[in-house]
Amino acid sequence: MSRGKTIVVLILFLALSACGLLAGGAWLVLRQAQPGPSPSSGQAPADAPETADGASAALDGRPASAPDAARRGGSLTLPGSMPSTLDPALVRDVGSAAYMYEIYSGLVTLSPELEVVPDLAERWEIGAGGTEYTFHLRGDARFQDGSLVTADALAFAIERGCDPATGSLVAPVYLGDIVGCLEKLAGRRQTVTGLRVPDARTLVLTIDAPKAYFLAKLTYPTAFALDPLQLESDPDWQAHPNGSGPFRLVELIEDERAVLERNPGYPGPGPWLDRVVFDLRPAASVTLYENGELDATPVGLADIERVRDPLNPLSREVHEGAGELGLSYIAFDLRQPPFDDPHLRRALNYALDKAKLAEVVMRGTVIPVYGILPPGMPGFDAALSPYRFDPALARQELAASRYGGPAGLPPITLNTAGLGGEDPLAMAVADELAEVLGIDVALEQAPWETFQAELEAGAYPMYSLGWSADYADPQDFLDVLFHGASSLNHGGYANPAVDALLEAARVEADPERRLARYAEAERAILEDAPWVPLFTGRETWLVAPYVRGFAIPPITLPRLQRVWIEAP
Repeated sequence: MSRGKTIVVLILFLALSACGLLAGGAWLVLRQAQPGPSPSSGQAPADAPETADGASAALDGRPASAPDAARRGGSLTLPGSMPSTLDPALVRDVGSAAYMYEIYSGLVTLSPELEVVPDLAERWEIGAGGTEYTFHLRGDARFQDGSLVTADALAFAIERGCDPATGSLVAPVYLGDIVGCLEKLAGRRQTVTGLRVPDARTLVLTIDAPKAYFLAKLTYPTAFALDPLQLESDPDWQAHPNGSGPFRLVELIEDERAVLERNPGYPGPGPWLDRVVFDLRPAASVTLYENGELDATPVGLADIERVRDPLNPLSREVHEGAGELGLSYIAFDLRQPPFDDPHLRRALNYALDKAKLAEVVMRGTVIPVYGILPPGMPGFDAALSPYRFDPALARQELAASRYGGPAGLPPITLNTAGLGGEDPLAMAVADELAEVLGIDVALEQAPWETFQAELEAGAYPMYSLGWSADYADPQDFLDVLFHGASSLNHGGYANPAVDALLEAARVEADPERRLARYAEAERAILEDAPWVPLFTGRETWLVAPYVRGFAIPPITLPRLQRVWIEAP
């Protein structure tokens, strides 16, 4: 989601937008989402009472509340960003995905515990050796105009995502396992052959091989239900999408606000709020929070020490996330010199003191990472750290490159996404590379939309980006980002041995052997050094005391339907 994933909109931490530093470079994705292997059948949860899911402690660390304390009604105001799209087939950034998880819904979703759970489907069965999924839709699911959600609406969304005319860059990643999708995307088929609708409440999907993570992929917006009648009759449908999620979009004004209202036909649980307002003004959100204009906000570098100070009354309203299933990184286009030289790439890995950058520049708001998989991801190996800070090895690798030293290098530019302001992290990276290796690195920023287009065009030999998981499975990092055929492999990384390991892991039924294959692939990728992994994020929020059920999940999830406002 990036949940995502995604590609992902990378922000120097959602937090940086909160403190006005979004004018600097964009580094950390919001955040990309995720369950492990799914059971062979899905069970619908027992009917939930009309109480908020606040009986267990929310992820923001609040104490548990009695279920009968919940109340329907009220409004919540949060900082937000303008979505780049509201078309589920096109979403690649976390900022847009955050809206989609509230407006739309799919067959399955992720629970706060990152497990795949029923959504529009009340149950499912898996047959044909793990390749056929039969979903049975709940009978009370409706679009926001009151019309029933049928299997045809879900089939329409999948067919549309796999249609080359739609222009989805993420459909190959998230829908490509369904038989016929890749062929349709390539123009070799007119329909997705692995898609059947036996009746209005039954959808059957056939995939190309048994894959433990397939259900989790269906939590990505590309599989969300769309109203065929609206899309076929209204070219401006994104301005007022007829989704089936807990909230409906009623207003979207650039640089002003986005307004969601409760979908009265949503079958639940929740939502409890009548209205959610996203403040889109380019203002420091912590200041807006202190002025009572926001009910919750992430905290960025400019304010983190101040709000954590025990002498500051605001410290009682601080809530820390456990850490994101995502990471920021510097990547190279291996098809372009000088980054086609592995010795240079390794030199840059050894030259950066990530612990110092995390503590001094990022003020402890991030955690240094040395591998591809972030902490908390199945398969994460804390001992995997091939490129600890080592200036001597950095200079040795540079000398071993065909350039011999800094004097032989062509000009190098680090491209970032931003709005033209200072980017303290990019500046610190450039300073360290100059100090350790004598390399002069120019810095260039572009607005996110431009950056994304240039990245996909192969215009950036060296760039900063980030990825937030769409689901808690190493496939969502290693396969999605490094397989030679992946549409999200922007750096052109290609290693046939790694591809073979990733392809074997896709269909491996034994969980331990599967993780072992991913571990071997990760080690091989790191040896090739297509990235400099940097940090994983850890969000800090200010949350008003009357806001209950507010969660700080490690990925982008449907989250607002569980929030409620405590009675005064």
